[in-house]
Amino acid sequence: MSTLKIAGLNLDIAWKNKKENFKQIENEFATTEADLFLLPEMFSTGFCMEADEVADRNLESMTWMKSFAKSKNSAVAGSVSVEENGKFYNRFYFVFPDGNYEYYDKRHLFSYSGEDKIYTAGTERKIIDYKGFKILLQVCFDLRFPVFSRNKNDYDAVLYVANWPKSRVEAWKSLLKARSIENQAFLFGLNRIGVDGYNLEYEESSLVYFPDGKEISERQNNLISTDWELDELKEFRNKFPFLNERDEFEIIP
Repeated sequence: MSTLKIAGLNLDIAWKNKKENFKQIENEFATTEADLFLLPEMFSTGFCMEADEVADRNLESMTWMKSFAKSKNSAVAGSVSVEENGKFYNRFYFVFPDGNYEYYDKRHLFSYSGEDKIYTAGTERKIIDYKGFKILLQVCFDLRFPVFSRNKNDYDAVLYVANWPKSRVEAWKSLLKARSIENQAFLFGLNRIGVDGYNLEYEESSLVYFPDGKEISERQNNLISTDWELDELKEFRNKFPFLNERDEFEIIP
C-alpha cells in the first residue's frame, strides 16, 4: 500500500528576506517527520513584483531546499522567484530526498498585480512521480482555470501553493474543494499567513481534501498535515468512475 505523509507550513513570510525565511522554516519543521514538506508560493521572498531585486540568480533557494531535503531525508516543494536567461519565472520546485529535482513554471500569471508584465508564463503541465503517487503541481492563480488542471486520468493528487489574500479567500476555499471533487484527486492547498510588503493580509486558510470533498486536514500551530493512501483513492474511483465520462479536449499554448 502506497502512503504519503505531507506536512505544510502556514508561513508568515519575511518580506524579501531569504535567510530569515529559511531559518523560520527549519525551526517550524525541526521535530516534524514527513515524506514531503510543502511551502507556500514564493516562500523565500513573498509574492514580490520587484523581481529584479529578489529573484534567485545563483540557485539560492534551490541550494537551501537540497540541503533541507537531505537533512530530513524527505522531499520538499514550494515556489520561488528565479531569473534564467534574462527572464523571470515563478517556479515551483519539487526537490527529492537525493537532491534531484523537477519544476513547474506558473502558467497563469496574476495580471491584477502585474505579474504577467514581469514574469514569464510556463507552458507545460508538470506531474511528479513520488512514492507511488502521480502529483500535479499548480500555483495560486492557476486555481481559477479548471481546464488546465483537468485530470486526464494521469494524476492522483494535486498541490496548490499560494499567496491568496484574505479579501478574496472565499474564492480560494470554494475552488480548492471544487478542483478536488471534479478531478477525483487528493488535494493540498497551502496558503501563506501574515501581512506582506504591500500591506495585503493573509489568513490561515490552507486545506486538504479527499476526492469526495471531505476535508482531511490535521492542524497543530502553524503546521497542516495529512496522510494519503493510494488504495483508498483507487477504491473511491472504482466505486464512482466519473473520470471515465470526462470530455476530451486539447490545450493549445
